Amino acid sequence: MKGMSSKTIGFAVAEEDLDRLGRLTEKFGKGNRSAFLREAMRQMETLERAERLSALQAYGAERSAVAGLTHEDALEVVRRVLKQRL
Repeated sequence: MKGMSSKTIGFAVAEEDLDRLGRLTEKFGKGNRSAFLREAMRQMETLERAERLSALQAYGAERSAVAGLTHEDALEVVRRVLKQRL
């Protein structure tokens, strides 16, 4: 994170969530709320990518079903493309 500038921002946390924030900050941010927030954002981005992948897989499965293609058909295409690259 060399040369990274930062800006202080504020946000509210409900009083009943303070203990939870403290516990999670200790575990995932080593007591540093900024580090915790960076880790939380990384985790949320991972979740976002997984959700996009799931939607793409569902779309692909739907399109394959409409075209009458099976999982084996897809594997055969992959095998054929990989052989061409060797």
